[in-house]
Amino acid sequence: MTTASHPTEHHHAMGLTLHNTAMGVGIVFLLVGVLGFIPGITTNYGAMTFAGHESGAMLLGVFQVSILHNIVHLLFGVAGLAMARTARMARLFLIGGGAVYLVLWIYGLIINQETGANFVPFNTADNWLHFVLGVAMIGLGAWLGRDAMDETTTARRRM
Repeated sequence: MTTASHPTEHHHAMGLTLHNTAMGVGIVFLLVGVLGFIPGITTNYGAMTFAGHESGAMLLGVFQVSILHNIVHLLFGVAGLAMARTARMARLFLIGGGAVYLVLWIYGLIINQETGANFVPFNTADNWLHFVLGVAMIGLGAWLGRDAMDETTTARRRM
């Protein structure tokens, strides 16, 4: 006789919980925001502007950044850490944040990158990173969020 384990046991064994994942994503965004202000890690640091497509600064020599772009990463990281406190909020951060990144991906694809509409700024590498982040965050929030949904459903049934 074999016993089937609950699907969530596998990702819990790997340390993947809504809390840990939202916290990890928040830490990564904080790190990226800080790294965007470090000369050398950000090439052409002297060409960084507050905002706009004119910023010549490139995080890791690949991703176009500005002061505003770095601040957005820092704020997103703080939001991730704050929202990681509860399963419901961690799920909202991952799925909602992922949706925001998919919207940014679409926005980055449709704007002319050489105009004022590119105020954050984005380049092609940023756009595709936004796509990957959006899909990954939504996927993780939905997959790991089943635990929170199961707990909510179980709690309602007990009442």
